[in-house]
Amino acid sequence: MSFPTQITVSPVSGSRQLSLFIKLPRKLYDGLPGYLPPLDMEERSMLSPRKAPFFEHGFACYFLAWRNGKPIGRISAQIDALVLQQDGPRTGFFGALDTAEPACVPLLLEAATAWLKTRGIERIRGPWTLNSNGQSGVMIEGQSEMSMIGTPWHPASLAPAIEQAGFSKAMDLLSYRMETGPKAEQANQIPANLRERLGKITMRGLRLTHIAEDAEILREIYNDAWADTWGNVPLTSNEVASLLKALKPVLRPEQYVLAEVEGEPAAIALVIPNMFDISGDLGGAPSPLGWLKLGSRILKHDFHSARVVLLGVRKKYMGTALRAMLPVLIIDELMHRGHVLPYRTIELGWVLETHRGLRNLIERISPTPYKRHRMFEKILP
Repeated sequence: MSFPTQITVSPVSGSRQLSLFIKLPRKLYDGLPGYLPPLDMEERSMLSPRKAPFFEHGFACYFLAWRNGKPIGRISAQIDALVLQQDGPRTGFFGALDTAEPACVPLLLEAATAWLKTRGIERIRGPWTLNSNGQSGVMIEGQSEMSMIGTPWHPASLAPAIEQAGFSKAMDLLSYRMETGPKAEQANQIPANLRERLGKITMRGLRLTHIAEDAEILREIYNDAWADTWGNVPLTSNEVASLLKALKPVLRPEQYVLAEVEGEPAAIALVIPNMFDISGDLGGAPSPLGWLKLGSRILKHDFHSARVVLLGVRKKYMGTALRAMLPVLIIDELMHRGHVLPYRTIELGWVLETHRGLRNLIERISPTPYKRHRMFEKILP
């Protein structure tokens, strides 16, 4: 029996509650300074079991927190079969944690933890939506900064509530803001003959007539580069294909940077335009006129910022000069492509706080992270 002021947590049931779960953050955070709602269709493609590629190798349960019949919070609990193949404790995840009321955080985490524990999970980590290839972490710093695609926004009260519920910090993920233009190019200046000294290095963009092949090259390099890295889950072919399919309306060859050494693919980067640039004033569920505006802006590629979502160098170059210099050359290439693309700002995100080499490279151009997201974990008794 529940008293009128009590908070209750229950699993999502049926399509109506699933739709509520997907839309809930923009209802909870509406009007909070710094928050812009993502498009509902983007959230649905990430969370719907019928649409999200995660569900080809994982399964999840969604929960809603209620008070007096009103939803006030949400959380997911999920298990990824690819993660269970890795060494160490059997790890499950929580994600999609959103609420403006810290009082319901321990109840939501308790529901997710109980669901995972009954399925043999020994360690819970999160938030990930739905694994490390999706949205990651609770926003610690950067609530007032520009909104960026694929980057979750949370009120400052959320992280302390997770800690008070018995979870410990596992890792911080850092995001850097890199302005394009002469000043940034000068900060990243490299010797004119560097490529020749390192070998025959060439750069190319996406081949629109060979998208499937280039997607597979991207997947292979990325998975090789980040294998055995903290929290990494390998990308599947369908996940990369789904990403490029979602990007197709805004995809340009210059957003894909492939570095080849002696003709062999060696390093990769993928840049995606920031959808908030063109949808931020339309809300999560645009009106018919809003959809017309959005379509027009997409056709004009009316973006001014973008995010590097995938960046990697093959492990075979570990310990060589190429391992250190290929990311430099890729960033240099991105800057020069800024003369073709309209992006004035590029976000380099999800940099592990422990990845000192990559941080040193980025911080030559952008000395201080402008956003910080935190991952938490807990060993289950």
